[in-house]
Amino acid sequence: MSTMFGALNRFISRLDSESTSQTSRDRSTYGFQILRNKNHEIPIESWYDFIVGINGRQVDNPDPNLFATEVRNCAGSNVSLILWNAKGARTRTIALPIPTPSPTLGITLQWTPLSVAEDVWHVLDVITNSPADNAGLLPYGDYIVGTPEGNVHGESGLGELVEDYLGRNLRLFVYNHEYAVTRLVTLTPSRSWGGSGALGCVLGFGALHRLPVPMTEPIAGPGETLFETARFSNEEHRPLSAQPSQSQSPSLDPPPSSTPDASTFLVPASMTAPPPPPPQSATSPSAGPPKGVKKQRNVAAPNMTFDDYFREGEQKSKEEDYTTSTKGMAPLPPPPKSTKAPAQVENTEATADTQLEAEKPTISEAKPKPESQDD
Repeated sequence: MSTMFGALNRFISRLDSESTSQTSRDRSTYGFQILRNKNHEIPIESWYDFIVGINGRQVDNPDPNLFATEVRNCAGSNVSLILWNAKGARTRTIALPIPTPSPTLGITLQWTPLSVAEDVWHVLDVITNSPADNAGLLPYGDYIVGTPEGNVHGESGLGELVEDYLGRNLRLFVYNHEYAVTRLVTLTPSRSWGGSGALGCVLGFGALHRLPVPMTEPIAGPGETLFETARFSNEEHRPLSAQPSQSQSPSLDPPPSSTPDASTFLVPASMTAPPPPPPQSATSPSAGPPKGVKKQRNVAAPNMTFDDYFREGEQKSKEEDYTTSTKGMAPLPPPPKSTKAPAQVENTEATADTQLEAEKPTISEAKPKPESQDD
């Protein structure tokens, strides 16, 4: 099973490497990662937030002094920061006031590529009485996002770190998706705990196991963008194929009306509606239409409810079941009278007995006559 998941992850990683230029540009984008936030009034999350733009321009210079100068220039006003969050790979823009006495933000930054957010290991299963179980790792909800022991990169990075810390305490930063908290977990990898592996847990890595969107945020609706991309004023413009070219004149046709036609809706049965119109003629159902006139089909009224429609169909079904058509059929003969049947049976039996008696020879007829002798 682990081999199949590993092959699937490598296949998805290959697809990611061969994706469009937009995805490649996002992978190679750098930003200032927030390592520490001393000002708790600023809605910035440590480790997960990256500053990728300031005042509408992309941050493309790793010099932190230029960034600090831009912030000081906004003293007495607001500075606009474009943040990229590793949870769901979403981008947002916030405006922060910069005080005049000390024009600083109170945060610690580090120039880091956004691809470090992909080095995440998802805890899928934890074996009982294993080092991972004793450390308190939870399946499905926990994600290993880093370690204070050093940088870990790639799918095999965590495995190599675990091998280096066999029999020693290893500290890991673990993020829980259900509770939206990050905690420091200490465990001791071992090969002699009684099971397979040094940690005793199943880990997932790759595109299917990255940090999801927090549960507190609303779920994206149909047609909404799942992964947002920031646009900067100093970024090279890339026209989309769906947008019309500059040589084409814009269409002057008015947009279609957003109000749909009322006839396209189905009226629920619980809603009241006027009764169906009465029939045009009061003829009997057995009488057919006159010759030369086509039979009119029954069409349900547009304002007829489901109950009226089914009630009309039930009434027509009952009329067809209990109505017998006699067109082109001869009348049935009356049943025979039951008074003459016994007499005929008795006469038949008497005739049969008479015939049997007539066929039996008598004794006198069966004996031969004696011959006469002369004296």
